[in-house]
Amino acid sequence: MGLALGCLQVEQSTVAVKEVFGRYDDVLEPGCHCVPWFFGTQVAGYLSLRVQQLDVRCETKTKDNVFVTVVASVQYRALAEKAVDAFYKLSNTREQIQAYVFDVIRATVPKMDLDSSFEQKNEIARAVEEELEKAMSAYGYEIVQTLIVDIEPDERVKRAMNEINAAARMRVAANEKAEAEKILQIKKAEGDAESKYLAGLGVARQRQAIVDGLRDSVLAFSENVPGTTSKDVMDMVLVTQYFDTLKEIGASSKSNSVFVPHGPGAVRDIASQFRDGLLQGNMAQS
Repeated sequence: MGLALGCLQVEQSTVAVKEVFGRYDDVLEPGCHCVPWFFGTQVAGYLSLRVQQLDVRCETKTKDNVFVTVVASVQYRALAEKAVDAFYKLSNTREQIQAYVFDVIRATVPKMDLDSSFEQKNEIARAVEEELEKAMSAYGYEIVQTLIVDIEPDERVKRAMNEINAAARMRVAANEKAEAEKILQIKKAEGDAESKYLAGLGVARQRQAIVDGLRDSVLAFSENVPGTTSKDVMDMVLVTQYFDTLKEIGASSKSNSVFVPHGPGAVRDIASQFRDGLLQGNMAQS
């Protein structure tokens, strides 16, 4: 109704392009305008000044021959002061931007290997933005921001990368486990060595105590029983120890000790062997 009366309303963040008899005349700002159509004046179209977003999926390959799909998000808007260029110079803005994105991505990503492409997403986005800014400014558009949203390798490549990562982590875990077992073995060996050392000290002290006790017993027996010799006292002590040992063996139901030869007379043989060994040792030292 308003247009029939020659009145036109332009919405906020939008401009209208006015033509007279098919020729550009003016850019109408937001608000109400008089467009006398009966004088050949008409509105050729509207141009939004809002920020728009275009998502582009581009398939390319990396330097190490891995095919990837790069997802780029381009945010752009038309400039009010260049509304005429934005309206007349491009017939399809989105396809034009998409073509530039394809060109830059397919020229940049093949120079990188797969890992570098993930690490240098910002460099790829900067290259796309710089190229778009130079190209689209001539058509009255401003590139607000360019983002590389995602880099998607082939599904088989993803599985291979995950398997490599899992294998590396398992190798680290195996090394850590081996190191822990090594530490346990070392600590166990140190504990066994310390235990044997202390056991040896205990045995040495026990034997020293036995020797001291035997010496005191021999001296006391010789003093209290005239006419006895050290040999007699030692024979008696060995016989006493022999019967005490038999008593302990008989009292245990799980004993597996065997004495060869067996018999009371063998004690005298053992005592003789002890004495002979001591005498030979003394002669060798002298």
